[in-house]
Amino acid sequence: MALQEKRGWVRAVLGPTNTGKTYLAIDRMLGHASGMIGFPLRLLARENYDRIVALKGRRSVALITGEEKIVPPRPRWFVCTVESMPLDLEVDFLAIDEVQLCADRERGHVFTDRLLHARGREETMLLGADTITPLLKQLVPEAQIETRPRFSTLSYTGAKKLTRLPRRSAIVAFSLNEVYGLAELIRRQRGGTAVVLGALSPRTRNAQVEMYQAGEVDYMVATDAIGMGLNMDIEHVAFAGTRKFDGRAPRRLLPAEIGQIAGRAGRYQHDGTFGVTNNAAALDDEVVQAIETHQYDTLDRLSWRNRDLDFHSPRALLNSLSRSPSSGLLFRAREADDFRVLKELSGDSEVSGRATNPAAVRLLWDICQIPDFRKVMPDIHVRLLRQIFLYLTTVEARIPEDWVAGHISRLDNVSGDIDTLTQRIAHVRTWTYISHRQEWLADSVHWQDVARKIEDRLSDALHERLLQRFVDRRAPVLAKRRQGDDALLSYVAKSGEVIVEGVAAGAMEGLKFIRDAEQSREETQTLVSAARGTILLEVETRVAALCADKDDAFSLSRSGRIRWHDNEVAVLQRGDAAIAPNVSLLRNELLNPRSRDLVSARLIRWLDAYLRRRLAPLFKAREATLGSAARGIVFQLSEGLGSVDSAKARGQIAALDGADKKVLSRFGLRFGVYTLYFAPLLRPAAQRLRAVLAAVYLGQNSPRVGHAVSLPAETIGAEIWQLTGFQTLGGRAIRFDAAERFAAAARKRARQGEFKADGSLAQLAGCDVPALEAVLMDLGYHVIKTDGETAFRQKKRNGGRGQKRRSQPKTKQIDPLSPFAKLREMASVK
Repeated sequence: MALQEKRGWVRAVLGPTNTGKTYLAIDRMLGHASGMIGFPLRLLARENYDRIVALKGRRSVALITGEEKIVPPRPRWFVCTVESMPLDLEVDFLAIDEVQLCADRERGHVFTDRLLHARGREETMLLGADTITPLLKQLVPEAQIETRPRFSTLSYTGAKKLTRLPRRSAIVAFSLNEVYGLAELIRRQRGGTAVVLGALSPRTRNAQVEMYQAGEVDYMVATDAIGMGLNMDIEHVAFAGTRKFDGRAPRRLLPAEIGQIAGRAGRYQHDGTFGVTNNAAALDDEVVQAIETHQYDTLDRLSWRNRDLDFHSPRALLNSLSRSPSSGLLFRAREADDFRVLKELSGDSEVSGRATNPAAVRLLWDICQIPDFRKVMPDIHVRLLRQIFLYLTTVEARIPEDWVAGHISRLDNVSGDIDTLTQRIAHVRTWTYISHRQEWLADSVHWQDVARKIEDRLSDALHERLLQRFVDRRAPVLAKRRQGDDALLSYVAKSGEVIVEGVAAGAMEGLKFIRDAEQSREETQTLVSAARGTILLEVETRVAALCADKDDAFSLSRSGRIRWHDNEVAVLQRGDAAIAPNVSLLRNELLNPRSRDLVSARLIRWLDAYLRRRLAPLFKAREATLGSAARGIVFQLSEGLGSVDSAKARGQIAALDGADKKVLSRFGLRFGVYTLYFAPLLRPAAQRLRAVLAAVYLGQNSPRVGHAVSLPAETIGAEIWQLTGFQTLGGRAIRFDAAERFAAAARKRARQGEFKADGSLAQLAGCDVPALEAVLMDLGYHVIKTDGETAFRQKKRNGGRGQKRRSQPKTKQIDPLSPFAKLREMASVK
C-alpha cells in the first residue's frame, strides 16, 4: 500500500543495512526549506555533513556534535549527533538514524526521548532496523512504516584462517589488545592493514579509511565501530570473536548485532560474505539463518529516562532522574555517567552549598553532562567538573583563561605510542566540548580553534603511528618486483631517504647508504637493487659537493673520525708523528677509485688547515727563521704537540740566543722549570685536539679534557697526558702551567724550612689537600709526620748542605742538529 504523505507526518523507514535509508533521508531533507538529522556517531555526522556541503555549500549546512560545531549565520539544514540535536529549533524536516538503539542500555534513553518527542513541522523520518517495528506501532501509532529490503545478498562462508581471508576483508574484534594483535599478524603475513576504532578522531579514521579505499592495503581490522553507516568497499567481514564488554560485563553478541556488523560486506548491488576467523567458534545455524534472511527477534522494551526534571535542588534533580516509566514498553535506563557524576558532586559540601537555586542546579546538571571520553580515571574527571562548577558560580561566572590554557597546553604533544596519542585525543575532545559552551568562556572561539588544531596534530601523529606499526609499505613494491617488473621508480628525498615506489629502502648518511634495519634480507636486496643506480648518482653528487664545500662543513670527533655535515666519512690513523696523522676513508663500496682520491685529497687539505688553525703557535714557530738551537727546540715541541720536557731540551736551551728566545716567546712559548710549552695550546679547544692526536698516535683512548687544570690520571699513561698538555704527578694529571705555578709556590715555602699543605696550594694543583701528599712526593719533597700532622721539606742534595761544589770543566755546547753531534753520538755507542 502506498504511504500517504501529509503535513507533520511521521514516516519510519526500516530494514537491514545496505538499503539506502540514509541517502533517502538526506534526499528528503534537502527537499524541504529546513531540516535536521541526528546520527548515532560523530564520525557519521561528519561524513554526512561533508556529503551535504558538497551538494549545497557550507553557508547552508550546520554541523553540531558534542565536540564540533560549525554553524554559519543562517543555515537551512542541521547535521547532528542524536545527543546534540537542538530540539528548541523548529525545522520542516527531522530524521533520527538507527532508532533501534532506543533499546541500548547506555545511550538508549536519548534515542527514546527523540523518538517520542522530536518532530519536524512537515515531516519526521525514523530510520533503523525493523526489530523496533512492534514497539514503534504502539509508541508512535501515527508512524507510517515502510520496510526496505537489502540491495544485495549476504552469505555465510564459515571459518577461515587469517592467511586465507580474501582481499577487501574487514576483521572485527572487540578489545584493543585483540585489534592490535590481529593487525600485527596481518602486517607480517599480508603487508598491512587499516585500523578503525571508535576512539579514533574523524581525521584519523578518515585517513585510515582512505588508505583502505585507495587500495594501499587490502585489509581492515576494526571494532564494532564499523557497524554503523561507514560506507566502504568491504567484500567480506570476519569475526575474530562474538563476545564483547558492554560496560558492565562480557556478553555474547545478539544475532541482530552480528548482522548489523556483517552487513558492512557488500555495497549496493554487490553481494557480501561473512564468517569467523582466528579460532573463533563457528556461528550457530540459527544465527546464520537469521543474518542471511535478516529475521531477528524484535525488541520488547526501550530504554527511558525522565525528561521532566526538577531543578529545585540536587536531591530533587536526582529523584526526578530516577523516576520509573509509566509504560510497560519502557524500562528505566541504567545509571549513566552524568547521573553518577551528579550523585557524587551532590555529596560535596562546597558544591551543594552553591547549588541552592534552580539556575545553579541546572548549571550543575549541564556540567555533569560533559563527557569523559577517556573513561579510565573517573575520579579525575569528577574533580575537573567540580572545579568548573566552582569557577562558574563565582562573581565572574567564567572559567579562567590561564587554567584552561594550562590543561590544554599539556595535551599539545605528538610524541608517544598509539595508546598515549589516543588518550590525548580523548582528553582534548572533552576540552573541545567545553569550549563550545560560549557562556562559560570569555573567548570560546579562540579555545575552539586551539583544541581543534591540537586534535588535528594528534590525529595526524596517530595516523602515522598506525602506519608505522600496522602497514608494511614495502609489500606492494616487493610484489611488483617478484612479478618481473624492473621499472621501479626511485629517488633520494631531501632528508636523505632513498625511496623506491613510495617505500623507504634506507637512507644516505654522508657518502654511505644505510639499509633499513627492519627489512629482511630478501626485502633489502630487492629494494637496493632497484635503487642502486639512483644511489650511485647520489654518491657522485655528494662527492662533488664535499670537494667544493667550505672548511666549516667538516669536523673532528673525539674518537678521531672526520665528519662532513655530522656524517662520518674518514678516520685518522697513526702517521710518522703525532702532529702528522694519516687520513683513511671509511669503507664504502659505492666510491670508485677516482672518487676516493678526490675525497681523500679534500680531507687532507682540510685537516692541514684545521691543525694550522687550532695549533697556530706551533706551526708559526716551525715556519719562522730561527737559529739551529731554536730549530732543535721547535722540532721537539712538534713531536710533543706543543710541549717538551725541559730536561730533554737543556742543551738547546743553553745554546739559545736572545733574539730567537724573544721570537719563540712572542708565539707564546713558556720556559718552565719542568716543561717548555706553548701557553695558547693549553686552552680547552687546543687540548681537546691534542688529546685526539695523542690517542691516534699512541693507539689509546682519548682522555676527556675541558677547563679543569687537574684531572685524575686513572689508567691513562703518562705519555698521552704529556702530549695532551698535562704533567702526571701523584696519580693526577696537572696542566703544565698549573704544575709550574704549584712547583714554584712549593719551592718558595721550602726555602723557609718545613711547611704544611693547605688550601691555597691545593687550589694551585686543582685538587683537595689530602691529594697533595702524593703530588709533592713526586716533586721530590720529603714527608714528615708527627703527632698526626703532615709536613714537607725539600730533600737534601748529595754531599750535604754547605759543602763546596767541585768545579766542573766547561764543555763546549754542540748544536744537536749538526754533523758533530751525530759523530759524538756514534762514538758513544762504540
